[in-house]
Amino acid sequence: MTSDEFIAWAMEQPETEHYELIDGEVTPMAPERSVHALTKFQVARRLAEAVAAAGVACTVYPDGMAIVLDTTTVYEPDACVRCGAPLPPDAVLIADPLIVVEVLSPSTSSVDFGTKLEDYFRIPSVRHYLILDAKRRTVIHHARGEAGAIATRIIREGAIRLDPPGIEIADLFP
Repeated sequence: MTSDEFIAWAMEQPETEHYELIDGEVTPMAPERSVHALTKFQVARRLAEAVAAAGVACTVYPDGMAIVLDTTTVYEPDACVRCGAPLPPDAVLIADPLIVVEVLSPSTSSVDFGTKLEDYFRIPSVRHYLILDAKRRTVIHHARGEAGAIATRIIREGAIRLDPPGIEIADLFP
């Protein structure tokens, strides 16, 4: 299946069902555990608060928006931040995310640390990829620098500064 075919197909599925397209194969997303759902909510809320406090022209999206990587891969991150003019109300795709967030779950951790790490940074606009491990209360922050190199740091406590867009977030776990 191509990305375009997948988006058309996914738009016809029940809203309670979520899928990703990985190398042309439809991959169902399993129901979430409570800690996963609450962590997704918490990080999206903290990102929205930080964007508002900084007064930057960015929008925070919880899960549900699609990011097309190529003609055979579409991901639905747990949260993301896009800066610039607002998307149209009927948009389902984000072509230029700045920050992408995934919350680890037992069934997806190897993909989040491997394939998605590489794939998200194929998108030129992506500057930050945050992987949240709710069990360990740890954030793995991958950041693309001005020269293009990806730096990784592990944060167990304290605030995280994300430049761009010039925001600071903390208390990401419920």
